[in-house]
Amino acid sequence: MAETALMAANRYRLRHLAKRGSRRAITTLWLLERTDKLLSLVLIANTLINAMATALVTAIAIESFGHDDNVITISTGVVAFLLIVFAEISPKVIGATYPERIALPTSMLLKPLMGLAKPVIWFVNLFVNLVLKLFRIKAGAHAHEARLSPEELRSIVLEGGHFMPQKHKSILLNLFDLETISVEDVMTPRAQIEALNLELSVEEIKRELTTCYHNKLPVYEGEINRIVGILHVRKAVALLNQDDELTVDDFRKLLSAPYFIPQDTGVFTQLQYFQENRERLGIIVDEYGEVQGLVTLDDIIEEMIGEFTTSMPGAARADSFGWSEQGECLLEGATALRDINKRLGLNFPLDGPKTLNGLLLEVLQEIPDAPISLKLDPCIVEVVQAHDQAIKVVKLIRLPQKQAH
Repeated sequence: MAETALMAANRYRLRHLAKRGSRRAITTLWLLERTDKLLSLVLIANTLINAMATALVTAIAIESFGHDDNVITISTGVVAFLLIVFAEISPKVIGATYPERIALPTSMLLKPLMGLAKPVIWFVNLFVNLVLKLFRIKAGAHAHEARLSPEELRSIVLEGGHFMPQKHKSILLNLFDLETISVEDVMTPRAQIEALNLELSVEEIKRELTTCYHNKLPVYEGEINRIVGILHVRKAVALLNQDDELTVDDFRKLLSAPYFIPQDTGVFTQLQYFQENRERLGIIVDEYGEVQGLVTLDDIIEEMIGEFTTSMPGAARADSFGWSEQGECLLEGATALRDINKRLGLNFPLDGPKTLNGLLLEVLQEIPDAPISLKLDPCIVEVVQAHDQAIKVVKLIRLPQKQAH
């Protein structure tokens, strides 16, 4: 029972108890760090007791009934049956069912026994080590392989759903996802970037600043690919209150250097870069230097803990849509596929286009004349509105389970 319980005990739980000062947990971990000696002690004792029990019953049978082969065979069979039921299967099942409950108290007994049996354990292990060398096996050589991989940790979090709040579980799972996605998956697409054009008149620049919903704005000259800096809106608003006549150069003096990010940069890596460079906003560019989108520190944090703010009134949020009672959902074409998959429980491919509009254009290979419908398992996608070379509004209709396949 002790052997099975010790081998089945959760070492992470034992380490947790040990850090809290549990002497029994500390002793149990001490034993598990010496698995070869622990198993030698348990198996030597187990084998000796089983052999002594068999020999004792055989001696009693001979003393009572003489050298009767049938009696000796029956007594040996009875002893074997009792040992299997009461000394092997039942204790091991109990040990596997309640590992920590049994391992912790028995460790306090096994540790002093290991000290007493040290000479016997040393003698037996001499031959054990010879056998291991014969088969070129090095004890403990693969101990480092017991470390958990990210996927195994993810499985532990998923299976531990009953022991942690759902929000904590969701945050942990999102953290694992950061290793597998790039900034392109969480960015604000180029078409949705609110930016300031320095080639506008001062009056138009003032008007855009007074209606802006962001703290910082990318600033460009002529077209979006010519970004010259980042404007802190609060500083610009303070400039508007001055009585002096403003010029475009006054706004240019307030610009800080733009921070550019390659589009295939991992989200977790970018989070570290933001921290190291003390930046909060980056412009995402492709291999040709053309602007693809914009990502902020808030975007990455929201990817970890869920959305907690919106950039502007009425902005679509990942948790602002869902299936209606009729199994329908109305979406903007610019909605990210990752948000759709998370919120609606779908499985749209994420290795290509990042938005619903991009996915539909890839499938249709043309800009549709709305309305048009197509089937993308497990739902029907209806293009409600298309305008300016893009799909603007889409309706998803969930199919019954049988029809989806």
